[in-house]
Amino acid sequence: MSVQPFMSTVMGTLDAKGRVCIPAPFRQYLSSQNTEGVYVCPSVFQPVLEGFGQDLVTHLHKRLAAQDPIFSPGHDDEAQAVISRIVLLPADEQGRVRLPDAMIAFAGLREKVAFVGLSQKFQIWDAERLIAVEEERLKRIRDKYERERARQNGETL
Repeated sequence: MSVQPFMSTVMGTLDAKGRVCIPAPFRQYLSSQNTEGVYVCPSVFQPVLEGFGQDLVTHLHKRLAAQDPIFSPGHDDEAQAVISRIVLLPADEQGRVRLPDAMIAFAGLREKVAFVGLSQKFQIWDAERLIAVEEERLKRIRDKYERERARQNGETL
């Protein structure tokens, strides 16, 4: 049986101790990457937490290794934005992890949270905030494909 990447949107809760239960299919994918728990960091672009496994951490390190670590400002910018903010959170027997208070505050997480599978990573959103984000993302993708369709047909929008 093959393990699927991070897919689907799964609703969950943030308990009073700051714990969330990583969805079972997500834990299976993390385990397939030999990840003990889950890597989490604040998003660079939005008030949300990014979750991922060892494969993405390895990819990030390879990306940075292609840059000069002393003479490349881009190296330091990318490392500061992501690598320096990643934490490895151990999971208990039920798959729960304790999110750092600063990350909970950054993402504005309240009791109801949503785990959004995005293939190589997943995001942890406040469930109410996710509604507007989903609408915005769907609008952008529809607009993009409408522009592409129009371009292929020689139309202007």
